[in-house]
Amino acid sequence: MRSSRAVLLPGTASDEVFISSVFARPLADAGISLVAPASRGVREHFEALDAAWTGTPLLVGGVSLGAHVAATWAVRHPERCAGLLVALPAWHGPADGAPAALAALASASVVESAGVEAALTGVDGWLGDELRRAWPRYGARLGDALREAAGSSAPTPAELGGLTVPVGVAACTDDPVHPLDVARTWVDALPRAALRTTTLAALGADRESLGRAALAAYLSLRT
Repeated sequence: MRSSRAVLLPGTASDEVFISSVFARPLADAGISLVAPASRGVREHFEALDAAWTGTPLLVGGVSLGAHVAATWAVRHPERCAGLLVALPAWHGPADGAPAALAALASASVVESAGVEAALTGVDGWLGDELRRAWPRYGARLGDALREAAGSSAPTPAELGGLTVPVGVAACTDDPVHPLDVARTWVDALPRAALRTTTLAALGADRESLGRAALAAYLSLRT
């Protein structure tokens, strides 16, 4: 079943502003409206998906942690999911020392001891700009949000194998925090999945490049 609404969630300590910059226009061009909840953290992401459910299967997904949560929600409620848009999956199953989880824990420690700017020392370019915009919006909750994400689980390959909806996966070929091999593992585990790639440089120049990649992968399966 096709859905005209996509409910997409942000990554760790990111927000709905970034989600909109990545997905709003690509989805609109495909005739799909974006719902980008202003949720913060794993629990609130699940609550946002539950609140968006009105009886019609939804296209769900997100970036990194947001994609993990959406896929877990789809595993729990397969009747509610029409498809998935998965951008930059960071791990499968428990984090178990995944680069993104380790980075979140390290950032949490510095944020709590020395503040946001200290934690972002050396993070330059578009990513630094994005984090300096989004992280202060979390206020005193930032450290907790980073730790919660690092301790969360994504679906296991076996759980992904039970999802029969079309899944578009997007990854950056040069992203060590969200390794391409993780995206490939997701695609191999899912019965109906396709992968499209971009680069961090392309994402920096054009946020929509990531959204277009995930959507193109999804639409290639939806015929």
